[in-house]
Amino acid sequence: MDTVEKLRVLSRDSRYDLACACGGGRDEHRRRGGDGRWLYPVALPGGGYTVLLKTLLSNACSNDCKYCPLRAEADFKRCSLGPDEVARSFMEYLRRRMAFGVFLSSAVMGSADSTMARINGAARILRGKYGFRGYIHLKVIPGASDAAIEEALSLATAVSLNIETPGERHFATLSGKKDFTRDIIRPLQLMSRLTGRGMRFSRVKCTTQFIVGAAGETDREIMDYVYGVYKGLKFKRVYFSAYQKGSGAPDIAGEKRAETFPNEVFIREHRLYQADFLARKYGFAKDDIVFGADGNLCLDKDPKEVWADVHPEYFPVRINSAGREELLRVPGLGPETVKLILAARREGKIRRLEDLGVRGRRLQKAAGYLIYE
Repeated sequence: MDTVEKLRVLSRDSRYDLACACGGGRDEHRRRGGDGRWLYPVALPGGGYTVLLKTLLSNACSNDCKYCPLRAEADFKRCSLGPDEVARSFMEYLRRRMAFGVFLSSAVMGSADSTMARINGAARILRGKYGFRGYIHLKVIPGASDAAIEEALSLATAVSLNIETPGERHFATLSGKKDFTRDIIRPLQLMSRLTGRGMRFSRVKCTTQFIVGAAGETDREIMDYVYGVYKGLKFKRVYFSAYQKGSGAPDIAGEKRAETFPNEVFIREHRLYQADFLARKYGFAKDDIVFGADGNLCLDKDPKEVWADVHPEYFPVRINSAGREELLRVPGLGPETVKLILAARREGKIRRLEDLGVRGRRLQKAAGYLIYE
């Protein structure tokens, strides 16, 4: 293949990793460019969005991750790009104003550090040879050395390492080569320390991602780890990627479940994003998230509605006197709407949500939980 064809293939194969963007709001949806490459929006630290060109450096993997379509035993055409090829291709995209940042990841080529050398090498070329000062997101490969991680942090705007599953027990069902503590938890903790307040790389954003449904884990187990990532590691975002039927080995829990309930995991992914938003933006504590007897979030209602259903004593909320935290508990009201409510109250009494521009489903949800006294 020539460079263009390899980039088309490797950009396609990178689409399962969402730890750079996607999943939150209407501005976070990936789209396919006219040449077949995937383009991703990402929120910038100072506000607004930019568009990333996202690609792997290689899909030739030596790992055995059973959920992954790129695992070593899978049978398909493999290809790789050199660091300079990646850098040149991105600079052409930038010149054409089709992308303004880049996400670089890779299948594991031999060892974690040899792979990191290629990922970091591409970023080094962009920063040094081409003088690019824009957004670079680098994937940290499980098991990477401290030195490789530090170099990635020195080059990147953001870094991510996928936690994959909540805990060693589930992790062990998906890989016989990787060790959860050594290859996942240790580097995540190092990333947290090096990007902490007052540290050399404090400007670098760290994120991680769970593969939802592959290992038979529950939503409760995932959310326990989500709170640990935010409270303990101080990461900026957690992402969720639904395991897709046919992607992995036929003996894993996710493949068996998908045979019976093919669309369930995509709804789970959506509910987990909603629960994550409650944790990050609404001030919901871990014990506030309601799970069913099976340990999973309700598929039929969003997590805030479920919380409201089991806490009838909290409602109705007085829209003209309730505080911000009280208002954020009302289904249908988000941070921006609550900000509008608080601002409007300084001008006079609120008599209708419609006067603040709240319409449709959000209005219908909120109506049953508010009074206008």
